[in-house]
Amino acid sequence: MPKYLITSALPYANGPIHFGHIAGAYLPADIFTRFLRQNGEDALYICGTDEHGVAITIGAEKAGVPYQQYVDGHHKTIKAFFDKLNIRFDHFSRTTLPEHFPLCQEFFLDLHKKGFIKPAVEPQFFCVKCNRFLADRYVTGACPKCGAGEVRGDECTKCGEWLEPSKIISPSCKVCGGKPEIREVTQYFLDLTAFAPRLKEWLGAKTDWKPNVRNKALSMIEEGLVQRSITRELTWGVPVPLPEAAGKVLYVWFDAPIGYISATMEWAKLKGEPEAWKDWWQNKDSKLIHFIGKDNIIFHTIIWPAMLMGQDKPWILPDNVPGNEFYNLENRKFSKSEGWYIDTDDFFSKYAVDALRYAIASNGPETADSQFLWEDFAARNNELADTLGNLVNRCFSFMKKNFDGKIPAAGELKPEDKALLDGMAPAFAETGAFYRTYKVRQAVARAMALAMAANKYVNDTAPWALRKTDIVRCATVLNVASRAIINAAILLYPVIPDTALKILAKAGLPPGDKAPAFKPWEGSLDGLALGEDASLLFTKILPEQVKTEVEKLKGMAEAAQAAK
Repeated sequence: MPKYLITSALPYANGPIHFGHIAGAYLPADIFTRFLRQNGEDALYICGTDEHGVAITIGAEKAGVPYQQYVDGHHKTIKAFFDKLNIRFDHFSRTTLPEHFPLCQEFFLDLHKKGFIKPAVEPQFFCVKCNRFLADRYVTGACPKCGAGEVRGDECTKCGEWLEPSKIISPSCKVCGGKPEIREVTQYFLDLTAFAPRLKEWLGAKTDWKPNVRNKALSMIEEGLVQRSITRELTWGVPVPLPEAAGKVLYVWFDAPIGYISATMEWAKLKGEPEAWKDWWQNKDSKLIHFIGKDNIIFHTIIWPAMLMGQDKPWILPDNVPGNEFYNLENRKFSKSEGWYIDTDDFFSKYAVDALRYAIASNGPETADSQFLWEDFAARNNELADTLGNLVNRCFSFMKKNFDGKIPAAGELKPEDKALLDGMAPAFAETGAFYRTYKVRQAVARAMALAMAANKYVNDTAPWALRKTDIVRCATVLNVASRAIINAAILLYPVIPDTALKILAKAGLPPGDKAPAFKPWEGSLDGLALGEDASLLFTKILPEQVKTEVEKLKGMAEAAQAAK
């Protein structure tokens, strides 16, 4: 039976993350992991902060603090945000981990001795005023491919193209704002061309991948892979393990994916089984799944697989790379500098975590860019309140009042009862298939369809009226409705885990935080005592609240613009 090694892209420890990041790489991975565990499948979910690279050094220098102190603070902030959103990693590590350095250097040396890494002279920007070579993100300008302005020196965040810093149009130094000049410097290059045939064959077999991911990788191979610089002139990072390369560090996108492995090594060490990581990274039965945003597609489908292919050890290759598109905010990119963001502390003081998880899952950027709209968030929250919350509240409160707080025994089933019950197995089969193939939006819709069907069933059968005319029939309806509620909770557990467990506890099922098995509930409900909790699952969001939040967002953007 296969086992699943699941990763999410390592977030840069240079600032807080936002809902856009969550939608792309973290919530989908968390949902997938929870689903697998509901099925009793072996899964390990690994992540950590990416703590090297120019984004870090620029941020620390602007803040006037040592690099390590800078990443320590952001590592803590980022992990706390994941905890708040109930993103449950098996281990959350960091690339400043001591064990990470020798592993990165081992990867470099294996490739170097085989001739896949070679030194070469390249033109690089040099800032005379700052008196230093400008690595990647120390340079900003326009993308030479799509023309987007203010792009990073290593990557265009609009078109996703991996850029050569020296090709940036109208470049400027990100530190002093001055125009840099071109000078020559020796760097070390990874020869991707040597891996092109094997990469093409490997990607060609991935017919089950998302088309946007597979096509982008294959098109890059067709355009022609080249040698890419993997070293930088920096003091912060993993030192290049060659005497003649003193003063150089490994490019962050060479070192970062290796962090998936070093994080797994740390996980094994902490659990007292230091060799356990090998059963995940060097086991042909292990399926490696990388959840990423579209700006990381090339790194995870071309560069990282090539690095793995060039090693002496039997590393597994990615089995799938579910890359998602961008998730924006009210028709613009999230940007704290432009005041276009959501204050998360304020948000969670007013709104439920599971409401956010549900809203993002229902409208995630799986095949195209999507966005957080306050109006849509309110609608999704209210959908939960009206469909799921209302169903639970009216059925359970009715039974507490009229059936001594117990689920009454079912009598003879009528066609409408059988129709609802017969629809539960297909609901699990179809929802499960969607979860397994990373189609979370469809999984959510299919799971909620059961809750909607149960609502219609209760409305049509009207147990409140039956109580006065046919108490046995009333009991049967409530028993059937209770089973539908329980099964809807199980189906939605990967998306709204706390709420699902709360529903099961309300239904009187064994308490705890263990994932419920992903199958229709088969136990008898006759006479089952309901839980004592009578609180509402969700509070509706009013139109006035939406208006206030949108006005607040616009006000922050105006203030940010005025401060420039």
